[in-house]
Amino acid sequence: MKVINSKQAAELIADGATIIPGGFGSCGHGDALTKAIQKRFLETGKPEKINLLFASGAGDKSGNGLDRLAYPGLVNRAIGGFWALNPKLTEMGLSGEIEAHNWPQGVISNLFKEIARGSLGFITKVGINTFVDPEVEGGSFSRLKSDSLVEDVFIKEQRFLLYPAQKIDVALLRGTKADELGNISFENETAYMDSLAQAQAAKNCGGIVIVQVKEIVKAKSLNPYFVKIPSFLVDYVVVADEEDHPETYGRAAAKKFVNQKQNAALEVVDTAKEIIVRRGMKELNKAGGGCVNLGIGIPALIGEQMQHSSDNKFVLTIESGVIGGNPESDLSFGASLNPQAIIEQSELFNIYDGGGIAISFLGFAQADQQGNVCVSRFNNRVPGAGGFINISQSAQALCFCGTMTAGGLDVAIENGKLKILREGKTRKFVDAVEQITFSSSSGNFCSRSVLFITERAVFQLKNCSLELIEIAPGITVDDLKKVMDCAFSVSNELIEMTLSD
Repeated sequence: MKVINSKQAAELIADGATIIPGGFGSCGHGDALTKAIQKRFLETGKPEKINLLFASGAGDKSGNGLDRLAYPGLVNRAIGGFWALNPKLTEMGLSGEIEAHNWPQGVISNLFKEIARGSLGFITKVGINTFVDPEVEGGSFSRLKSDSLVEDVFIKEQRFLLYPAQKIDVALLRGTKADELGNISFENETAYMDSLAQAQAAKNCGGIVIVQVKEIVKAKSLNPYFVKIPSFLVDYVVVADEEDHPETYGRAAAKKFVNQKQNAALEVVDTAKEIIVRRGMKELNKAGGGCVNLGIGIPALIGEQMQHSSDNKFVLTIESGVIGGNPESDLSFGASLNPQAIIEQSELFNIYDGGGIAISFLGFAQADQQGNVCVSRFNNRVPGAGGFINISQSAQALCFCGTMTAGGLDVAIENGKLKILREGKTRKFVDAVEQITFSSSSGNFCSRSVLFITERAVFQLKNCSLELIEIAPGITVDDLKKVMDCAFSVSNELIEMTLSD
């Protein structure tokens, strides 16, 4: 292991190199390394046409993380799971300035391991019938209309998808401390994410591993239980300044605004969200117990409600590999306060893919009459699939939670009835989703509960169609039809939703 500075690290990146950057969303990214690459490119035009492979693109929507690499000529191709925090890089994909692909986050997380073991790629059923499927869109979203990299494979007459391995030249990772031998500890990191598998993948491809840390300590002084990347996998270590090594972008911002939490407590209560969360909690109680996964947005509010409950039958999990505790949100999503355990991201996705989620609450941007859902590409936005495909395809029970319309919706409860004070500008129930992130035809949903919970109605997925099973008092079936662009059936056992405790 050799200690170098960030400028020297950037100079190690060759033209055309394939890089796997560390981090999960707003957590655990080595900003000193990407800042140095950005600075080198702006000064010299080097490196050129690098390729990126990431599970959850690190960033804060304000230029940090992978958006530091979003310059014409710097990036050639990017394959990623979650793109929402990197708007500049995403726009380059949409405009055709780079070749861009969106694969399921859990697939990429496991692909690092497959690359490390020298396989052809990761073979799985995850993604079949969604936009990633080569028979649908193939996972490419750039205007270059490049051919899908994903392939069909058949094993014992069963169809799978092959996500091909990539030759890795550089892993840009980060940890808390390095000892003089090059062992990397993670005691102050929010999660382990994919760091070990990424280091293994780079080394076994003949590439190099560069790790950003806060400090270097004496050889063999680290607690071995904190060491997640052993020394023989590490080529270079860079010691970063504190400002380039925040635990999360959200926590870094909070240090500048000490009154943030007090101000948050003064926020106006959103009645529509309250109704949805309350209804979602009923499904949680039906599930009985076990592993729970929550999406961002309204589903995250269910997690907040769970923290106020004395019921400990459920354990919340975050895709980064964090289990239990109080999951953080916004620019700290991926971290948790007082977690019970932390495991590798890929290992948690293996639990997910195998059906280990008792119930999952996810958001939705669009849903259609077949029960297909889009969260990955809509209204000229490409947040990406993230872990949504893995989770929605395998959870034992699934609740899509969101308002009926978006953009200015305002509702109230008056005399026990729901009143729409102002309708949202955007309809979320559409004739056909712009992109299939969840396919109602995938998996055995006949034996699972799949619900769509809104503030004025609850629908269930039945025979690849929507069936209305609950309606809010004060709302009629005709009222629903006026704000929905898709057909639905009405259950013979239609009941009234409960709006309050």
